[in-house]
Amino acid sequence: MTGPASPARLPRSRLRAADVLPLGLLGIRGRPARAALSGLGIAIGIACVVAVLGISASSQAGLLAQIDALGTDLLTVQPGKSLTGEEAKLPAEAPAMIGRLPGVRATAHVGRVDGGVYRHDRMPAGNSGGISILAASLGLPATLGVPVVSGSWLNPATERYPAAVLGSAAARRLGVTEVRGSPQLFLAGQWFTVVGVLGPAVLDPAVDSAVLVGVPVAVQRLGFDGLPTRIYQRSAEEAVTRVRDRLPMVANPANPSEVEVSRPSDALVARAAAEAAYTGLFLGLGAVALLVGCVGIANVMVIGVLERRGEIGLRRALGATRAHVRRQFLTESVLLSVSGGAVGAVIGAGITIGYAAARDWAVVVPVDALAGGLVGSLLAGALAGLYPAARAARMSPTEALRAG
Repeated sequence: MTGPASPARLPRSRLRAADVLPLGLLGIRGRPARAALSGLGIAIGIACVVAVLGISASSQAGLLAQIDALGTDLLTVQPGKSLTGEEAKLPAEAPAMIGRLPGVRATAHVGRVDGGVYRHDRMPAGNSGGISILAASLGLPATLGVPVVSGSWLNPATERYPAAVLGSAAARRLGVTEVRGSPQLFLAGQWFTVVGVLGPAVLDPAVDSAVLVGVPVAVQRLGFDGLPTRIYQRSAEEAVTRVRDRLPMVANPANPSEVEVSRPSDALVARAAAEAAYTGLFLGLGAVALLVGCVGIANVMVIGVLERRGEIGLRRALGATRAHVRRQFLTESVLLSVSGGAVGAVIGAGITIGYAAARDWAVVVPVDALAGGLVGSLLAGALAGLYPAARAARMSPTEALRAG
């Protein structure tokens, strides 16, 4: 006699890897508007990170290209402070003495001239708009690498007559951007005719905001004492360090300690470092936006768990395990975050390209920024979905069905 038949053993429920992705997309397709708003926070954060890194890299690439074009062989000499704390002076012979140094290829100099710059002689004294007068040697544009955008630079003839050339910023402030019609300016009580306009002087912005005249006419008509206030010299690349060490003694043999020597390209490199500091600040803001997006996704997922308790209970009743439910909600959270991150990476790259093109920079979109943005969004989605997925998995089928 045989005993009662044992009940058939049901096969264990399984969730194939190929079914995880379609299952995670169910919740997103069912609520597209909510999904789009959830991914928006992640998209904004990733877009900020990619755009900041891309713009910073493009800016630095443009700056380094500018430095390479202008060269790092330019040194400037200017008077420092005397032992009593007063402003020192360079000898009038300093430019010629520096030009005789071995390795020096070109020299130029400027001297500060007292007096205001006006469009006409009816302007009140002092309303010069911050424009200075500089007596300049003939080799200034070639030594500094400054282009002439209108008219011409001074020559051996015009440097002896009341002719002036405007720096780029001074030209904008005075409203004289070209020399057509021979515009005139009232300099320190004398009328001067504008014969040229310079482009930007990247290596010395002081030239941009100045009106430049010849040294001989400045001495004859404007009371210039003939002493240089800044000397520029270019030397062979291999001789820059050697020349730099000798410049104080050659420029002012009597008081070499009162001479300051600098390399303008160093200031441009320092500017790049300062921009990097601001990059860190904006990256922090992007991280905050990413955190806000992560919290937003977690909030939406928690609400989704509460709204879909009936679905969870039905799946559990049909054999889905807690691991299956956990995997479903975690996949949904990751998909939301990664899709938002991909959109943000595209937006950030577009912002970088547009901004760099507008500034005439080389477009640089760092690959590591794009990859880091996607990885960051993946991690953000995983972290945001951990609690909602665990909460959904803890629901018992009967409680979930009753609530649903």
